Amino acid sequence: MLPFLQTREVSQNSEGKNSFKQPRLYSAAMSEVSMTPTKYQARPELFPAFSVIDDAQKKVVNAVGANKPASSGKMELYTPTYYAACTFGGLLACGLTHAAVTPLDLVKTRRQVDPKLYTGNIQAWGKILRTDGIRGVFTGWSPTLFGYSAQGAFKYGWYEYFKKAYSDAVGPEAAAKYKTGVYLTASASAEFLADIALCPFEAVKVRSQGSIPSPYKGTFDGIRSIMAKEGAAGLYKGIYPLWGRQIPYTMMKFASFETIVEMMYARLPGSKDDYSKAAQTGVSFSAGYLAGILCAIVSHPADVMVSKLNSNRGDGEAFGAAVGRIYKDIGFGGLWNGLPVRIVMIGTLTGLQWMIYDYFKIYMGFPTTGSATEDDKAKK
Repeated sequence: MLPFLQTREVSQNSEGKNSFKQPRLYSAAMSEVSMTPTKYQARPELFPAFSVIDDAQKKVVNAVGANKPASSGKMELYTPTYYAACTFGGLLACGLTHAAVTPLDLVKTRRQVDPKLYTGNIQAWGKILRTDGIRGVFTGWSPTLFGYSAQGAFKYGWYEYFKKAYSDAVGPEAAAKYKTGVYLTASASAEFLADIALCPFEAVKVRSQGSIPSPYKGTFDGIRSIMAKEGAAGLYKGIYPLWGRQIPYTMMKFASFETIVEMMYARLPGSKDDYSKAAQTGVSFSAGYLAGILCAIVSHPADVMVSKLNSNRGDGEAFGAAVGRIYKDIGFGGLWNGLPVRIVMIGTLTGLQWMIYDYFKIYMGFPTTGSATEDDKAKK
């Protein structure tokens, strides 16, 4: 046993001050070792001095920490950089997710164009695999990726901008009182602009998926072909029904998501900040999936009409005349063709989009979207 392998006992004297007893060695056999301090032994008489130095060091560190400026790693909200980051987050969230569910979208679109083509989704995928292979199952993935990346960038970026602008315009009290109205108007404004970017790619996607085989070699070949035959107007043939589908869809998507998130955090124990970032993105996915179900129901009739108009509208045929003719052919029930598969697709899409978007916001140093209101916090 070495002399420095020893323990010390600390006791309090009658004055309440710490005093140090002579150390006890681990081995009784070492009791005869000289207690004269060596360079290897602790010096108990110096302990009080060390304690004073340690306390002073802690006070200096705390004082410096209190005066330290806030970390620059977190980006300031509502700046051009913030909106640019939200725009890129929307691009990732929408482009990747829509491209990933192309097989679902392909079957949905073809069943809307020709309800007699397939008897079900599984039968449809099996038939496509046998004739065209795995590449055929992903028909239309390229215009989907380009189109919904552009749409997502515009949608999320402009939504954050309009939400702040409209809130500032009406004032903090009115914005808090009528927050759902702010969400609805901001999302409608953002989607109006986003669809202008989406429409040319949507036209190529629907025509690629609605025709067997696809008439185009790729996205930009499709754009060139449509412009050569119909001019630029051909790319925007479906803009009105696209607005009719996407604006209600996005209004429901954003307003219901923000409301559901508020309700979830209001009912969960503690506050939003008590939960890990992974848990917060889990809330985002759950609220997004529920919002997506509502989105699918609200926008489905217009979605059917978009598919029909892009594939079955005659050259020079007026929009109103085309809608009337198509509705006469399919009836009210035809407007709901393919709804179950679209609920699954849109629910999953919306949940994943909000999860990816909020994860990206966390990565960039922002808080996730939504939280409990002050009134809800006060009720806890």
